[in-house]
Amino acid sequence: MMTTTEQVAEHATTSRRGIWGWMFFDWAAQPFFTVVTTFVFGPYFVSRMSSDPISAQAAWSNMATVSSLIIAILSPVLGSIADQSGARKPWIGVFAVIKIACLCTLWLAVPGSSLIWPALAMIGASIAAEFSIVFNDSMMPRLVPQRDVGRISNLAWGLGYLGGMIVLIVVVTLLAANPDTGRTLVGALPLFGLDAAQGEDARITGPVAALWYALFILPMFLFTPDAPKRLPFRAAVGAGIRELASTLSELRQRSGLARFLVARMLYQDGVNGLLILGGVFAAGMFGWATIEIGIYGIILNVVAIFGCAAAGWIDRVAGSKTVVTGSLLLLIVATAGIVSTGPGYVFFGLLPLSLADSGGLFGTAAEKAYVLFGMLIGVAFGPVQASSRSYLARSVPLSEAGRYFGIYALSGRATSFMATLAFSLVTYASGSARLGMATLMIFLVSGLWLLAVTPYPANRR
Repeated sequence: MMTTTEQVAEHATTSRRGIWGWMFFDWAAQPFFTVVTTFVFGPYFVSRMSSDPISAQAAWSNMATVSSLIIAILSPVLGSIADQSGARKPWIGVFAVIKIACLCTLWLAVPGSSLIWPALAMIGASIAAEFSIVFNDSMMPRLVPQRDVGRISNLAWGLGYLGGMIVLIVVVTLLAANPDTGRTLVGALPLFGLDAAQGEDARITGPVAALWYALFILPMFLFTPDAPKRLPFRAAVGAGIRELASTLSELRQRSGLARFLVARMLYQDGVNGLLILGGVFAAGMFGWATIEIGIYGIILNVVAIFGCAAAGWIDRVAGSKTVVTGSLLLLIVATAGIVSTGPGYVFFGLLPLSLADSGGLFGTAAEKAYVLFGMLIGVAFGPVQASSRSYLARSVPLSEAGRYFGIYALSGRATSFMATLAFSLVTYASGSARLGMATLMIFLVSGLWLLAVTPYPANRR
């Protein structure tokens, strides 16, 4: 039987065009997370679709909880099926159709309408997006040698942030208008006659993200080599389910790998919470509209691109664990800073701030402090996820990549409903979204603690 190194060497002859095709998956997929989930449609859902922002924040959190439960249950099954069926591209294609269809329906989410239908569309899009990621991630170890997986993973993540930032810039400069003036950030009327008062500047992000995804996922389909087809669909399903049961049993003997997956499960809960709730929390606290949220997102994405570039080099020199650990420390500091910031103060009032408003973007001192803490998130957000992906890729053989990336997706979602659920419960009980956001610290700190005692690579005793 081939060793992991031999297997990687055998398959590490992918052309540059094939590798770039794989990396363009992140470029294609990221605008959904950046523009729709975090910075534009999510805050619109919370602050403009409903007259009750607290209930809307809880509804958004509940949507994420349902999505996470479904993803957690089915991702490992799909990962095992991927190993048995071999080819990944047909699965990515099916989920691409579902994601694109769901995103297009977000155009119908007019202010004052029911929150149920856009929430269901977001659930469908989120599930399809995450399932596609399982199959795409499991392709990576086959494309490059082990020494390069961290660099390629971080480069792909940075490329994704660049794609998300470009779409976000287009939205805030050409599509999103100030509801009071009807003008975009550059002083022009929105393209296509979009009416900000009707939320059309935010609703259009669904179809825009769908079009971007449909266009830029094509290089992966055209140029990136897929694994050979093995079993037909029905046989692959049965064999995949049996293999999953065997894999879960094997984890009891692979203590290092099990420890890494549990650590990742905990800290990824906090990361997911920041992704899902960070934008809507700022919108609720400061009353930011689409333009403010968009500029905030652009700043974070610019920082994230440089963060991923630096992390790719550090990953290759010092290893994935170093990158993940450093990123988690930054996220913990940033989350504590965000939670401790409010109008007129930072660090829970230990440092008073001026309440004067300059009238421009981020006009108060508290808003500027929030942006600074957000930049720390931008530096760490991509590397903690990209190097976690390379951490696992260095820890499992190619023949097991699909099932372990399925379990990896499970570890990122199995308890992620706990982070959003904790936010919802604490927010409902206290009436304070600030206390709800504070619960994310529990997941980040506990994940970092367990990672500290996990070997690297995770299959090492």
